[in-house]
Amino acid sequence: MQQDRLWNEWHPVSKAADLLDDPKQVFVLGERVVIFRNEKGVHAFKDLCIHRGAALSLGKVKNGNLVCAYHAWEYDCVGACVKIPALPNERPIPTKARATVYHCQEQFGLIWVCLGDEPAPLISYPEYALDGYHTAICGPYEVKANAPRIIENFLDVSHLMFVHQGMLGDEEHAQVSDYEVKFLDNRYITSKIPVYQPNPDGRSKGGYANYVYEILNPTTARFTKTTDGSDEEFTILVAVNQEDNEKSKAFMLLTRNYDLDKPDDTFIEFQDLIFNQDLDIVESQKPELLPLDLQAELHLKSDALTIAYRRWLDELGVENGTIAISEEKRKRRATVK
Repeated sequence: MQQDRLWNEWHPVSKAADLLDDPKQVFVLGERVVIFRNEKGVHAFKDLCIHRGAALSLGKVKNGNLVCAYHAWEYDCVGACVKIPALPNERPIPTKARATVYHCQEQFGLIWVCLGDEPAPLISYPEYALDGYHTAICGPYEVKANAPRIIENFLDVSHLMFVHQGMLGDEEHAQVSDYEVKFLDNRYITSKIPVYQPNPDGRSKGGYANYVYEILNPTTARFTKTTDGSDEEFTILVAVNQEDNEKSKAFMLLTRNYDLDKPDDTFIEFQDLIFNQDLDIVESQKPELLPLDLQAELHLKSDALTIAYRRWLDELGVENGTIAISEEKRKRRATVK
């Protein structure tokens, strides 16, 4: 896949709890990647041994080194080959015997990988560490669609009343009040959007809730839900890893400051249900690539946030998962201005 803006973004590839003693194969933007853990933390390499091209993820971690299953070449955590069993002891290891190393870190209960040389800052999610708040991790959800389609669906307010009828919305309360979208601190954020919800989180407590959405980067977004007259706060962050064309994995962080004594399973099962209701819709959308030309589809005032998202993708030059505006249309638009 083309190395566009997403190359320097951070992509969630695994729950941190799922990366144990053995290396694990993941995919990011069409690249085969191996992640592993040692006493120094988490690491990510191109999943390829420089010797004969075997997948390093088939190997093991030994004394902190990643060992290839084919000929037992050992790579330290900075990618240098430090042992070749077939090489006589008096001969030096070739300097070209190195693995390709990617940026990797563990945050918010997830493992994140960046393929580029100039990583963007990792997203901020302060609720994860706040006293009196608790976060449950959902997913990964496998989706046969590109990341921009998944993010745009998450940002879409007016589908709640129909796709999630009886839970996140009600078709008798389908009107969406006008709201503002502003660009602040390098992310888009909305004003409060009131939404009537019969059963918003599986507790059967209906009523109007206020949603504030934020777009943190091309593949990460969140909302915070509050209710007038209540101290309860519920936040969902969605981060999508585009593994390849029309193949993504979505992770969700659910953070709440209430019912902290209750098990996460109830909230996770409810979110699984909600996500699966979206799945058929998102996977059915045509074109599969998100059109960045706003004239390609019809838009309403209630689509203000998704319009801002498409414009931002265009400004950032994101090509993976999108249909870019043609140069001819750009020139025509510039002439009109």
